Amino acid sequence: MTTVRDKNIDEEAASLRAAMVRELRDLEAITADSVAGAVAAVPRHLFAVGEPLKAAYAANQALVIKRDEDGTALSSLSATHIQAVMLEQAGIEPGMRVLEVGSGGYNAALIAELVGKEGASISVDIDAEIVERARKCLDAAGYEQVQVVRADAVAGVPELAPFDRIIVTAGAWDIPSAWLDQLSERGRIVVPLRMRGLTRSIAFDRAGGGSEEELVSDSYRLCGFVPMQGAGAYTERLIHVTDGLALRVDDQKQDFDTDALAAAVRSARLEVWSGAAFDLPDELELFLATNTPEMVMLHGSKDLVDQGLLALSVTRGVPALVSGGSFAYRTKRANEETGGFESGVLAHGPDAEQVAARYAELLRRWASDHQRRGAARISYRPMPAGTAEPSQGVVAKRLGAVAFSWS
Repeated sequence: MTTVRDKNIDEEAASLRAAMVRELRDLEAITADSVAGAVAAVPRHLFAVGEPLKAAYAANQALVIKRDEDGTALSSLSATHIQAVMLEQAGIEPGMRVLEVGSGGYNAALIAELVGKEGASISVDIDAEIVERARKCLDAAGYEQVQVVRADAVAGVPELAPFDRIIVTAGAWDIPSAWLDQLSERGRIVVPLRMRGLTRSIAFDRAGGGSEEELVSDSYRLCGFVPMQGAGAYTERLIHVTDGLALRVDDQKQDFDTDALAAAVRSARLEVWSGAAFDLPDELELFLATNTPEMVMLHGSKDLVDQGLLALSVTRGVPALVSGGSFAYRTKRANEETGGFESGVLAHGPDAEQVAARYAELLRRWASDHQRRGAARISYRPMPAGTAEPSQGVVAKRLGAVAFSWS
């Protein structure tokens, strides 16, 4: 009886897996046959213990593996969609040595399929419980060759280096020097990097394709991950302005006049419409958030929206330009002349006209010069700890700086 039930489960899982691969191809998350083959081969449901098969094979569904006492997710089985995207970014070839930062087991199994018998799939995690779970799932699925290491990933795994690829499956605020040291000369790091409240999966190569420390990329994708733990953990500042309104800030040194901003929220707001089309919001937000160090993420409650004080965009977080006791943020309205929607600015405070004008100019520049996928070129420059300074197009990190240029 058990054998028949297991066989039926395996058959249903295989059918769902094949359907998931087709869906991911239709979404262009998978374009390489090698990645399609890996996703088709690995029994994802064996890594989603206790979950229904349909949940295990839902292309865009992440599954939480572990939460803390407050219910915050500490570890998750990422959606297959973003895992496939990152594997495509990585460009893994047979025979490579690949380090995965953040263990769940499933992604390490996909990597094992891609590197083949001559390659190596190594997964590292700081949490003993997660390491043990990953090991059991990998063994149950037939991937005993995958090495699972318990360690703080900030130090990498020096005893098993060098690595041709390092794939980070936890939200990282910086790129530890150990990852650079353990990367092979023509290696690649794929990392979900957090920058001014936004996260993008960025595929970094060494500048010039050699041993230089600087990393460069023109491959980045929208993503979201459980944050790193251990020495690589970082908590962004959440600055309370008034009930239901806060600013999320990278720069620990940045000062704000919260009393003046709280008063500005309840002042008359200024509307400025840019005449520019609203499109590709994830690309636009990256442009806005990284273009000036005065841009922060504004988070507002639905209650403030219902009161007519703020627009709906604040409920999901929106890049806001803050200057003294004034601020401006993005909104949109229907406008057939701009192709469906038009970008606009809402501003509050004594200098509302000035901050709105600056923000609107950024919207127009984006629409006229950069409104397409992949317009950013991103570089990461290692620097002595604490020396990086934010500036136009530069996001400062503890161990370096992320620089953006737009074509």
